[in-house]
Amino acid sequence: MVTSPQITALNVVDMPIILQSQAVRANGQIFVSGQIPADASGNLVTGSIGDLTQACCNNIKAIVEAAGSSVNKIVKVNVFLTDMANFAEMNATYEKFFTHKPARSCVAVAQLPKSVLVEIECIALE
Repeated sequence: MVTSPQITALNVVDMPIILQSQAVRANGQIFVSGQIPADASGNLVTGSIGDLTQACCNNIKAIVEAAGSSVNKIVKVNVFLTDMANFAEMNATYEKFFTHKPARSCVAVAQLPKSVLVEIECIALE
């Protein structure tokens, strides 16, 4: 028997404004929407690809913690880069943040919203 999941949209007050839910809780999981390198006011972060990756990670941390979970409960991460030449620097920052080594995909895309260079989405357990 298939049942409909209970879906709860989560929005953290001090996060960049986006048109979709920042995260959705369903069936014991938290699905975090793609996070771009923006601060709490929605301003794009500038700097190296490491700085941009850290900003994405900071947003993810705020969202999963507001949802009652933690970074260590993240089980899957998808990273989107506009240039794979940025992979090594992104990865260096990523490895410092995701020390528990969740499953990950990293793909190159032609373009990201607001012309950012990196976007990260993830799935966490409650």
